[in-house]
Amino acid sequence: MKKNNILLLSLLLALAVILAACNFGVSKNEASEKEINLVIPTEPPLLHPQLAIDSASSAILQNVFEGLTTIKDGEVINAVAKDIQVSEDLLTYTFTLRDAQWSNGDTVTAGDFAYAWKFALNPENGSRYASIFYPIKGAENYNLGIGNEDDLGIKVVNEKTLEVTLEHPTPYFLELTAFKTYYPIHKASVEQNDKWYTDAGETYITNGPFTLADWRHSSSITLEKNRNYWDAENVALNKVNISIVENEATASMMFDAGEVDFLGAPFQTIGLDKINEYKDEGILNISNYAAIYAYTFNTTGEFTSNANIRKALTLAIDRQGLIDNIIKGEQTPALGMVPSTVPGFEEDRGYFTDNNIKEAKTALETGMEELGINNPSEIKIAISINTSEGHGVIAQYIQEGWHKNLGIDVSIDNSEVQVFLDKLTNLDYDIGRVGWVADYNDAYTFLEPYDSANNGNNVTGWENASYAALLKKSITEKEEKTRIGLLKQAEAIAMAEFPIAPIYNYTNLYVKKDYVKNMEPNALGSIYLKYVDVDK
Repeated sequence: MKKNNILLLSLLLALAVILAACNFGVSKNEASEKEINLVIPTEPPLLHPQLAIDSASSAILQNVFEGLTTIKDGEVINAVAKDIQVSEDLLTYTFTLRDAQWSNGDTVTAGDFAYAWKFALNPENGSRYASIFYPIKGAENYNLGIGNEDDLGIKVVNEKTLEVTLEHPTPYFLELTAFKTYYPIHKASVEQNDKWYTDAGETYITNGPFTLADWRHSSSITLEKNRNYWDAENVALNKVNISIVENEATASMMFDAGEVDFLGAPFQTIGLDKINEYKDEGILNISNYAAIYAYTFNTTGEFTSNANIRKALTLAIDRQGLIDNIIKGEQTPALGMVPSTVPGFEEDRGYFTDNNIKEAKTALETGMEELGINNPSEIKIAISINTSEGHGVIAQYIQEGWHKNLGIDVSIDNSEVQVFLDKLTNLDYDIGRVGWVADYNDAYTFLEPYDSANNGNNVTGWENASYAALLKKSITEKEEKTRIGLLKQAEAIAMAEFPIAPIYNYTNLYVKKDYVKNMEPNALGSIYLKYVDVDK
């Protein structure tokens, strides 16, 4: 009898091995334990959907959280929302939620969205992206401290139904609900630990395709597949290993050595010295997207408060020379504050001419006279950048051009990202590097930050009543051609006073290993790892 039991046990073990080899009872993804290795250029400053403003944080957040809608193949699709109904007057949106869960198994409710949105709008919380909610009824007044939370057009009908009423029709509203600031947060976790977003742990509860499994500060982040995600069966990756690598050259070396599977924004950028090499190898991918590289001016600064000084510095930048000789990524010179990839802004608006240097020198002379300065060497200003090989080389090129063409000696102030962001926020700088990627594919996203000096994303201190009035008028204009015209008029006002120096329209340069599938940045520069697969 004992012998028969041993024989039976042996047969069962053999059968188990065969079944395991054939993946019976185990999904293909679970059996293969698919992983991908990536890098980001800096420690994410704020892994909080309603507080984050930087690209490193966004790259993580859009893969661990999910909104009512999301973007796929350039189109808005339903995400946590199973159904969306819009009233005939285009003012009321009714979102019916699907049966989605948080990573801890709790149900994702309409109240979770309302709680997150109200957190962002509460002026006490200092969300710099609060203005993105302003299309919602009562949102602007509440955020500015002149309205009440009860007046907000955000109504929780029941656990699965959220009703949102707008101030005015907003054609891109469903794009907004795909943006990170519109993600829900887990109320119980926030109330348990108000610093829940500073580390991985039991209170970092997410509702997206991945969880924040590990966060070794300034070193690495690990994401793992969220088994409670409503669409988990369509998530191929089991683990995402993300190293924090500040230096572009080091990141490129890691890619070359096979330690990294993909390289390109938002997952670091390709070192400038590697672009031609990757082109020659035939592995460099280049795509346009709605984003602009620019310098902002502190319009309250000693020298940069003068509009003619700002004009001189803006016009004296050799944009095409920078592209041809330094960055070499098939970028195009910026034609204004709005990239030429944005609908309605494809044509040259005439802000820059063939006589830029001559006009720059004239503006400099006028500005010096207004400031009582006799020699350009008396102008003491610095370019503030966050640590990056690319930003450093660009700053050096522009610095040399300003010295050659205007006789101004400019220093370069290099800081790690959080210190850099604090300097810009506190207007503790002269000239600052910014990259602005569209939150939604409309010109308004590039112009809205400057509607007021109090706007959380306006780090210039500049405001103009006529500019703000045109923006406000544009949001109620139903005729699209007229609306674009109003936005162009607003841009022209800003480009006459130069709170910002547009430099070039971004292109997205990336390389990836052959086995990496479905990993391309979209038109807004985002990469949703939900759709990525690896086939090693």
